[in-house]
Amino acid sequence: MASSCIGWTPLLLCLVQLLHFHTHAASASGVHPHGHANLTRHHSAPWLCRPDQANTLLTLKQSFSFHPNGRFPYDLESTTTLPSWKPGTDCCLWEGVGCSNSSSGHHVVTAFDLSGFRLNSDGIHPVLFNLTSLRMHLNLSSSGISGQVPIGISKLTNLISLDISDRSNDIEDAEDDYDIDAMSVAPNHGLSVPYFHNIVANLSNLTELYLDLVSINSSAEGCFKALAKSVPHLRVLSLGYCDLQGDISSLSRLKSLAVINLSGNSDITPGPFPEFLMNFPNLRVLQLSGINLQGWFPRGMFRSENLRVLDLSGNSNLSGHLPSFSNATSLETLWIDWTNFTYVKSSYCSGFKALTELSIDGKIISTDFLYSFGMLASLHRLFVTHLDSPRQLESLFSWFGGIKNLRSLEFYSCHFSMTIPSSIGNLKNLTSLVIFESKLTTQTLSSITNIINLKFLKIECDDSFFAIPSAIGNMTNLERLHILNCCSRPIGPIPHEVGALKKLESLVLRFMGLSGRIPSTIANLTQLTELQLGGNYFSGRIPSTIANLTRLTELGLEVNLLSGEIPTSLFTLPALGYLDLSENQLSGPINEFDAASSCLKNVYLEMNNLTGQIPQSLLVLPNLKHLHIEGNNLMGSVDLASIWGKNLTSLFLSYNKLTVIEGEGINNSLSTYPYQLVELGLASCNMIKIPKLIMHAKHMIYLDLSSNKISGDIPSWIWERWNYDPMWISLADNMFTGMELNSYVIPFSNTLYYSFNLSSNRLQGLIPMPYSSAEILDYSNNSFSSLLPNFTLYLSFTAYLMLSHNNISGYLPRSICHSPLEVLDLSYNNFSGLLPRCLMENSLSIINLRENQFKGMLPSNISIGCPIETINLNGNKIEGQLPRTLSKCTDLEVLDLGRNQITDTFPSWLGGLLNLRVLILRSNKFHGSIGHLEDEKYRGRHFSSLQIIDLASNNFSGKLHPQWFENLKSMKQYDNRGQIIDHPNIPGLYQDSITISCKGLTMTFKRILTTLTAIDISDNALEGNIPTSIGNLLSLHVLNMSHNAFTGQIPPQLGSITALESLDLSSNMLSGEIPQELTDLTFLSILNVSNNQLMGRIPQSHQFTTFQNSSFDGNVGLCGPPLSKKCGTPDIPSEARLKSSSHSVDVVLFLFVGMGFGVGFAAAILLKLDYWISRWFHIFRILY
Repeated sequence: MASSCIGWTPLLLCLVQLLHFHTHAASASGVHPHGHANLTRHHSAPWLCRPDQANTLLTLKQSFSFHPNGRFPYDLESTTTLPSWKPGTDCCLWEGVGCSNSSSGHHVVTAFDLSGFRLNSDGIHPVLFNLTSLRMHLNLSSSGISGQVPIGISKLTNLISLDISDRSNDIEDAEDDYDIDAMSVAPNHGLSVPYFHNIVANLSNLTELYLDLVSINSSAEGCFKALAKSVPHLRVLSLGYCDLQGDISSLSRLKSLAVINLSGNSDITPGPFPEFLMNFPNLRVLQLSGINLQGWFPRGMFRSENLRVLDLSGNSNLSGHLPSFSNATSLETLWIDWTNFTYVKSSYCSGFKALTELSIDGKIISTDFLYSFGMLASLHRLFVTHLDSPRQLESLFSWFGGIKNLRSLEFYSCHFSMTIPSSIGNLKNLTSLVIFESKLTTQTLSSITNIINLKFLKIECDDSFFAIPSAIGNMTNLERLHILNCCSRPIGPIPHEVGALKKLESLVLRFMGLSGRIPSTIANLTQLTELQLGGNYFSGRIPSTIANLTRLTELGLEVNLLSGEIPTSLFTLPALGYLDLSENQLSGPINEFDAASSCLKNVYLEMNNLTGQIPQSLLVLPNLKHLHIEGNNLMGSVDLASIWGKNLTSLFLSYNKLTVIEGEGINNSLSTYPYQLVELGLASCNMIKIPKLIMHAKHMIYLDLSSNKISGDIPSWIWERWNYDPMWISLADNMFTGMELNSYVIPFSNTLYYSFNLSSNRLQGLIPMPYSSAEILDYSNNSFSSLLPNFTLYLSFTAYLMLSHNNISGYLPRSICHSPLEVLDLSYNNFSGLLPRCLMENSLSIINLRENQFKGMLPSNISIGCPIETINLNGNKIEGQLPRTLSKCTDLEVLDLGRNQITDTFPSWLGGLLNLRVLILRSNKFHGSIGHLEDEKYRGRHFSSLQIIDLASNNFSGKLHPQWFENLKSMKQYDNRGQIIDHPNIPGLYQDSITISCKGLTMTFKRILTTLTAIDISDNALEGNIPTSIGNLLSLHVLNMSHNAFTGQIPPQLGSITALESLDLSSNMLSGEIPQELTDLTFLSILNVSNNQLMGRIPQSHQFTTFQNSSFDGNVGLCGPPLSKKCGTPDIPSEARLKSSSHSVDVVLFLFVGMGFGVGFAAAILLKLDYWISRWFHIFRILY
C-alpha cells in the first residue's frame, strides 16, 4: 500500500503546485514562482537591490555545501553553484531572487525560490530571516537542507506562500506521461519543525503552506488549532508524510481551505471520514491517502462545485458506497484503490466528463460498476489494484477497450496467470503500461506484445516464472523496456528479436533469471542510453559489440556469471558515466585506456577475479566520483596522493593484495584535498598509518581501515572533524594501543547510525563510549578491563553490543535491560554476580555470557513471545533448576548451559521448541533418566531440529528410550550443503560458536553449519542396550557414548550411519563381536571401543585397517590386527594391559575427512597430552 501511495502522491502535488503558482504568486509583478531562470524582475529604473540584502544573500550562500557530483548516501547532486551571486552585482538579477519597487529608491527582495537546487546545508541559516521584505513566497523545497526549521522564520510576517517541503523531483520534471520513475517522493533528509505553533504564530498573511516530508513534532490537533488561530486566510495546506499523530477533527476550523493534503501520515488516530470536509465550499484538492480512515463513508454529498482531486486510497478499512458529488463534471482525479468501497446499482457514478485519472480496487470491479462510469472519453490514466479473478479481468478489458484516449495503464498486486485478451492491442493510444508486484506468465507477456504503440513497459513481478517471448520484437515503438525482480531460477536467454527495438533508449532486465550469453543483437540498439542486465545468470564474455552503443550513459552487468577480460573499449564509450560489472567471474588485468576521453564517474568492479596492477588511467579519471574495486586479486602499490580529486566521493580498495600508501611528497594545495570524500574502504591494504589527508573530508560517513597494521593512538579528529552523521567506522584488526581522548565519552556530535568497530586491537583500560550511541558497538578481542559505571546511558540506539574476549570485571547492571539491545555478547571476560532478572524480558535475541563468573539461578520471568534465539552461559556458576518458562522462547535455536552447577532432571519439556538446533548441558548436575516425554501437540516432532546434543559428564542414569532418537528428524536426512545456521531476526550480523569434545580433544567451531551433527552422552551412568534406532540418524557425524554402563552387543545398525566420522563406545560393558557392518563407515576416522568385553576377530577391511591398538585395548577377547594377539591363541595376561590407559600419552588428531566437515570449518583443537602433565596446546587448523 505504501508503494502505491508514494507513487501517486506527486501527481496530487502537481495540482497543489498549480494552485500554488496561480493563486497569489501569479499576481506578483514580475515574479514567476517556480521558474528559477525567469525569477527576474521588471523595473524601469536602474536601481540596484539594497546592499544589506545583497550581503545577507552572500552570507546565506556561504552556508551551502555545493556538491555537483552528489554525495553518499543521499546522492543529492547540486544543480547549480549560484554563479550569478557575486559581490557588486544586482542581487535582483541573481538566480532564485525576485524583487519589487520600494519607496526607498532601491528594489527589495520580495520573493525567494531555491527549490530543487539541492544546495545541501545542515540547516537554514538565520541570516535569511533578515529579509523581512519577503512578501510573496519563500520556496526552499528539495534544496537539500536538513536540521530544524529555525523559529526565526516567524519574522517573515508578510509572507503569502511558504514551501520548505522535501520532494526529490517536482512533477514538472517528468518529461512525459510515462516518466513514472521521475515522479517519486524522496526520503526525508532530516528537516523538522520542533515548535509548529511558534513557527506560524506571526504568519498571519500566509495563504499557502507546504511542509511535505518534513517531520512535525506536534500533534495534528495542535497544528490545526495553531493555524486556525494565527493563519485565518490559509487556502493551501500540504502536510503529506509529516509524521502527524492524533485526531484531525480540529481541521474543521479551517473552512477557507481549498487544498488539503494529509496523505501518508499513518500515525493519525484511526477514525471515520471527517464529514465536515464535505461542506468546505472552496475545496478543490483533498488528499487523505493512508491516514487510517475507517468505518462507513458518509452518504452525504461534496458541496464544493470545484472539487478536482479526491484521494482516499490506502485506507483499507474505509467502507461504504462511492462518494457523491454536487458537480461531478469538475472532478479530474479520483483515487479509491486500497479501500473497501462497494458498488450497488443505485450508486451514482455518471457525469465524470472531466475525469482524467482513476484508481480503483479490484474488489469493486464488475461490469455494472464500470459501465456506470460510461466511456470516460477524457480518461488518460487508469490504476487498478487487486485484480485476481477471470471475471474481473474480462469486465475490465471489455470496458476500457472502448476508452480511446487511455494513455497510461497501471496494475498493482494483480494475478495475470489467466490470459489477457489479445484485444488489448486495440488500445491504440496506450503509451505506458506498468505492472507492479503481480503474477505473470509467458502468455501474459505475449498478449502485451500486441500493444504495438506502447512506448514504456515496466513490469515488476511477484515470483513469476516466464520467458521473454520472441514477439517482443514486434513492439518497435518501445522507448523504455523495464522487467525486473521476476524469477530467481534460470529461465533462458534474451531472444535475439530484442535487437529489432530500434527506438529503445532504456533496457532494464534485472533479476529475471535470464541465462546464456548476452545476445550480439543488442548492439543494434544504437539509441540506448541505459542498459541494465544485473542479477541474472549470463555467462561467457562481455560482447565487444557493446562498444557500438555510443549513446550509452549507464551500463550495469553486475551479479552474473560473466568471465574473461573486461573489454577496454567500455572505459572509453563517449557518453558512459556509470559502469557496474561487480560480482561476476571476470579475470585478467584491467588494461590502460585513454582517461582524458572518458566520461566515467561511477565504476564498480568489486568481487571479481581481476589480477595485475590497477591501471593509472583508472585512478586519474577526471570526473571520477565512485571507484569500487574491492575483493579482487589486484596487486602492487597505490599512492593515495595520486588519487585524491575534487570529485571523488567514495573509494573502495579493500581485500586485494595491494599496499596502500600516502606519499611523503604530498601536494598540499587545497585543490588536492578530498573534501567531497564520504566513503573510504581500505581494509586489508597493508597500511601502517592512517592517511592524513582524509582529515580534510567534511562529510565522511563510512570509514573502513580494518585488517591493516596501523599502530599507535587513534587520532581525535576522527570524531571531531566530520560534520555529517558517520554511519560506519571500522578500525578493527589493527595494532592500536590507545585513543586520543579528553574523556571516556567519545564526542561524536551526531548519532553513529550503524557501526563503531574497534575489535581485535591492543586497546586496554576503560572502554570509551560514543556520546550519541551506535547500532553496532564492537570492542571484542582487546585488553579492556572496565566499563563506565553508567555505560548503559550510551546505548540508547545500540542493538548489538560485543565486548567478548577482554578482561572486564564487575557486575552487569539492571539498567542493561532498559537499552534496545538485540545482541549482548560479553563472553570470555570476568563479569560476576547475579544475572539481572530482567535479562530475558526485553528485546534480546542473543545472550552470550560464556566463560564468566556469573552465579545464581537463571531468570524465570519469561513471557509469551520471547524473542531469544541464543542463550550461551557455558562456563559460569549458574545453579538451581532450569526455568520451565524457557519453553515460551519458541525462536530458541542454541541453548548452551555447559559447565555450570545446574541441578535438575532432563528437560524433556524443551522438546516443543521446534527451532532448537543445539542443546549443550554437559558438566552439570543433571540426574535421572533421559526420559521420553511427548506432548500430544508435538507428537513425532519433539527435538525434531536438534543437530547437536551434548549431555556429557552429568549423572544421567537408566535406559535410553528408542523413540527418543526417532524424533531427531534433522539427523535422519543427509545434508552436505554446509549452510551457516543464521538468525532470521538478525541475518548475517551474528554467528554462534560452540565447543564439542571427544576423548581428550576439544574443538571450537566459530560458526555452526548444518553439516555439524553430534551426540555426546558420555561420562554418565546410562545402562541397558544401545538403541538400534540410532542407526536411522544417517547424517550423524559424531557419536560418543563412552564411560557409561551399556551392555549387550554393538548394534549392527550403526553401520547405516554412513556420515559417521567419530564413534566412541569405550569404557562400557559391551560384549560380543564387533559388527562387520561397521566397515561400511568409510568416513570413520576415529573409533574407540576400548575397555569393554568385546571378543572375536577385529574386522579387517576399509577404515579398520587404519586404527591403532588404542582403539581396541581393554577387550581381552579381541584378536587380530592391529592387536598383537592372533586369533585362535589363548589369552595371556599382560602387565602392560593391566595399567590404566589414561596414564599414557594419548594424542589423536580429530580430522574430519568426510563430506560433512570438509566445508571450511575454522576449528580450535585442544589436545590434552598427558594425565600427569597439566599442559594444554592450542592448535588452529582450517579444514577444507
